[in-house]
Amino acid sequence: MPNKSKPSPSADEIAELATRGEDVSKFFTDQFTVVRPVRRVNVDVTQGMLRELDERAARLNVSRQAVIKTLLRQALDQSTPARSRRTG
Repeated sequence: MPNKSKPSPSADEIAELATRGEDVSKFFTDQFTVVRPVRRVNVDVTQGMLRELDERAARLNVSRQAVIKTLLRQALDQSTPARSRRTG
């Protein structure tokens, strides 16, 4: 007879165990990513800026959105003093 492992509990079942004060650490690993809430915004750019963004995106083989977010992050990092800089 094959050794069948018990299926992992659902998130609700794990939450119930934690509510009862049981140790739930075995259900978690140290490999996770914190996902912050994302807000959508609309930005108007000139046709020339859009062309430059698309050229850079094509050169880097990434999306236009990735280029915009990277450039914006770099600009914010350069203009914000290190002691008050936020992560993310």
